[in-house]
Amino acid sequence: MRFGFWASSGSEWEHILAVSRAAEASGWDGVWVPDHFMPPEGGYGHEPDGVDPELLINHECWTLLAGLAAAVPRVRLGAMVTGNTYRHPAVLAKQAATVDHISGGRLVLGLGAGWQENEHRRYGITYGTVRDRADRLDEACAVIAGLFANERTDFDGAHYRLQGAPLVPKPLQDPLPIMIGGRGERRTIPTLVRWGHEWNGWCTVADMGHFNALINRLCDAAGRDPATIARSAAVILNLCDSEADAARRQERSAGRPVLVGTPAQLVEQVAAYAAAGTDELIIPDFNLRPEQAPEIAERFMTEVAAAL
Repeated sequence: MRFGFWASSGSEWEHILAVSRAAEASGWDGVWVPDHFMPPEGGYGHEPDGVDPELLINHECWTLLAGLAAAVPRVRLGAMVTGNTYRHPAVLAKQAATVDHISGGRLVLGLGAGWQENEHRRYGITYGTVRDRADRLDEACAVIAGLFANERTDFDGAHYRLQGAPLVPKPLQDPLPIMIGGRGERRTIPTLVRWGHEWNGWCTVADMGHFNALINRLCDAAGRDPATIARSAAVILNLCDSEADAARRQERSAGRPVLVGTPAQLVEQVAAYAAAGTDELIIPDFNLRPEQAPEIAERFMTEVAAAL
């Protein structure tokens, strides 16, 4: 199993760089950054009182990836995940190819349909219905795959049109892996099976069993080898120093899937994810104080991952 560290884009660049280097040094396999221009309307629930969450720091994802590609030399790098509505897919393909070259072939192109309405409204970006965004995601994957594979690409879709479009240079990786993020069973997962190399969702162990079975069934129906799609789960980490503290935190945990426990308890929880067919756990740091993040990243690898 791989382990990916998800660095918040809501910190200063110096911290993002420092925690990414700390994750790399302690043995993590990947560093991921989110693609948002601002927090959601109403915030995440842990902002200071009286502060408008939309006015807090939030760096742009692909600029961060380019900086990390040059400054953090070993790990895989990716967006968790790019909002398809924010950039034309041909422009995104160009960005991805460039970052793949800067990184020496370590990029994963994370891509999703987009969901955060306030970013679209504030910046005048077309939001559309759930169906619209699902349609655009599928077309965007076709555009990107064509540009990566062909000398020139023509595409005439409902949302995107290309006329003899080149992409030079091509990514170093062939293929450059596309990760589709999302749990939509009617549209997102079928798009993954058509175009993706990896999948990610916020998932419990039970969720992973469900979605792995669904992906496998759709691959079989499409004549695709299910082993060609890697599966990853996003999950919050609460590393505790005692079982009593773990029990208290478990009682308070709600919403997102979470790993809660002492290192020994976490070993069992991570092993359960592996048994459910999880190829990578991707763990964010946005529930940690900035000064905690490097230490927790190192402790997870030395006290939990190493035991597996």
